[in-house]
Amino acid sequence: MSLFPRTGDFAPLFRLLDDYDLHRSGRSGHSAASSSISSFAPRFDVRESKDAYHLDGELPGIAQKDIEIEFSDPQTLNIKGRAVREYHSNNADSESETGNSPKPASVEDENNDSGKAVQKTSDKKEVSKQAQNNFKYWVSERSVGEFHRSFNFPSRIDQDGVKASLKNGVLSVVVPKAAPPASRKISIE
Repeated sequence: MSLFPRTGDFAPLFRLLDDYDLHRSGRSGHSAASSSISSFAPRFDVRESKDAYHLDGELPGIAQKDIEIEFSDPQTLNIKGRAVREYHSNNADSESETGNSPKPASVEDENNDSGKAVQKTSDKKEVSKQAQNNFKYWVSERSVGEFHRSFNFPSRIDQDGVKASLKNGVLSVVVPKAAPPASRKISIE
């Protein structure tokens, strides 16, 4: 169906150019690249059945609350949202991550018989932020930022019957076709 935009095979090339630009701007000390919001276009499969259109899009790692689906006009469906880069680690990973980080100094009082150590502690947020800054990215291929896709349907659709679900990173939207308008006779007086 030619009514739906397709992304070509140039996506890896554009990503390479974006990465190069980010790398170059990072060297010169400008933080404009980090403050700008990146965008991407998720991939969708669009199928047509006898009574509906089926849209299946890849949105891995995006929460349901971060996706908006709305109609901009009677035959145009907009899907937009935001993907954020998040990392989850278990305790073993976090211990190894903070194991190489500098440890706060501790002082022991020689006159104290209990042998208690006095230790300066820092906030947990500082430690986790420090651990994140210790990473050096070798490859950054995940799509993050805002996304927006518009789908214009060639025939009338039933906006009230649209159903959407998000399961295992796949957004499935079923857009039912509207029944054809019934012909109506008008009597002449």
